[in-house]
Amino acid sequence: MYLTREEERIYNGEYGEVLEVAMNLLVSLGEIYGAERLVEISSAQVSGVSYKTIGEEGLNFLKDISKGDVKVAVPTTLNPAGMDLSRYEELNFPRDFVERQLEIIECFKKIGVEIGCTCTPYLSGNVPIYGDHIAWAESSAVSYANSVIGARTNREGGPSALASALIGKTPLYGYHLDENRMPSYTVEVETELKDISHYGALGSLVGRIVKNEVPYFIFKSPISRDKYTKLKALGASLAASGGVALYHVEGITPECKMGRIEIDTSERISIGREDIEEEYYRLNTTEERPDLICIGCPHCSLGEIKEVVDFIVKNNLGRTGFKCDLWVCTCIHIKAIADRMGYTTIIERAGGKVVCDTCMVVAPIEEIGYRNVATNSGKAAVYLPNFCSSNVIFDSTWEVLKKGL
Repeated sequence: MYLTREEERIYNGEYGEVLEVAMNLLVSLGEIYGAERLVEISSAQVSGVSYKTIGEEGLNFLKDISKGDVKVAVPTTLNPAGMDLSRYEELNFPRDFVERQLEIIECFKKIGVEIGCTCTPYLSGNVPIYGDHIAWAESSAVSYANSVIGARTNREGGPSALASALIGKTPLYGYHLDENRMPSYTVEVETELKDISHYGALGSLVGRIVKNEVPYFIFKSPISRDKYTKLKALGASLAASGGVALYHVEGITPECKMGRIEIDTSERISIGREDIEEEYYRLNTTEERPDLICIGCPHCSLGEIKEVVDFIVKNNLGRTGFKCDLWVCTCIHIKAIADRMGYTTIIERAGGKVVCDTCMVVAPIEEIGYRNVATNSGKAAVYLPNFCSSNVIFDSTWEVLKKGL
C-alpha cells in the first residue's frame, strides 16, 4: 500500500504514539481489503459511544487516546450515547452507568469531537456533498450518506472511524470505488407505502434477503410527502437486518439521476402488500400493552416530531396524557427548534419526553424497567429483542401512539 512521506512518518511514530496506532490501523485495513492508498476525507462520524455497547474495555481505550494530546483532523460528530446527557436523573438512568457514560463523553471532548450524539448527523450540520469521501460509523448514517446524499463511505467500526478522524484519511477501497457501488439486486415494490413504518418493514424484509449487497429499488407508486424521512427509515432497517450500506432508488437517489448506475437484473425481488403485512407480523413479538413508546430510531426530524404533536392535539392529550412512558428521541439541534416551535411543551404536557443524545437501542432501558416497547422503527424492531431483551410492538406512528392511550 502506497504511503506518502508524511504518512510514513506518522506510521513510524514520529508524530506520537496515538497517531501511530491510528495510522497502523488504517494501513492494516487497507492491506486486508486491497487498497492502493489512503484518500482524504471531509468528515467523520464516530460510533462506540454508549457505555452499554463498549463497556470498561472501550472506556479504557478512549482514556488512552485522550491522554495523547491529539485532536481530530476533520469535522467529527458522535453517535448516540447511552443516555440523555442533560436529563439522566429525571429519566432514571442508573448512577454507575451515568458516571461511566460521562467519562466516555469527556474523552471525546478532549480530542475535539463534537458532542452532538446523534445517528442523524446530516440533520445537525455534518452534511457531506455528493462524491465526498468520508469515514462514517453507525449503520443508518452510513446508509443515508452513501445512498441519499451520494457521499462515499464504508461501514466503519468505531475504532476505524476514530482513526480516520485523527488522521483525516481513510483507505481507498469498497464503496469509495465506482465499481463497488453498482446494484446486484433489483427490488420492485408493487404496493403503495405511506407511513415510515412501511418503509421500515420493507427494509427489514429486503435486508434479510440481500444481506450486505446493493439493492436497486423501483417503486411502482411514487413516494409520497417527506420522502427523505422515509428513505431514512428504509436505509436504517436495511442496515439493521442485512448490513446494507448502500442502496439506490430509481429516479430519486443522486447516482440514479446522474446516470451512473448500471443495473444488473440477474437477481430480482418483487414485494407486494402481503409481504409487508407478513413482515409487520414477524416484527411484532407481543400483544401486551407497552411500558414505553419510542419514536425516533434513527433520530427524529422536526417533521416526525410534529407528527407526534399533531396526534396529541387531535386526541386532546394535554388533559389526559399517555398511560405509559413516551420517548421522542432526537438530537439536541432539532430539539432546540422543537422547543422554539412549542412542540416540546405540547409533548411533555401530555406526559412524554423529548429525549436527546440517545435512543432505546443503546440505552440501558432494561435496567430502567422497560420490558414491552412500542415503536414505529423497523431498525429498532430488529435490534430491541437482542440488544435490550425487549418485547416489541411494531406499527405505524399513529397506531403506536394509540397504544399509549
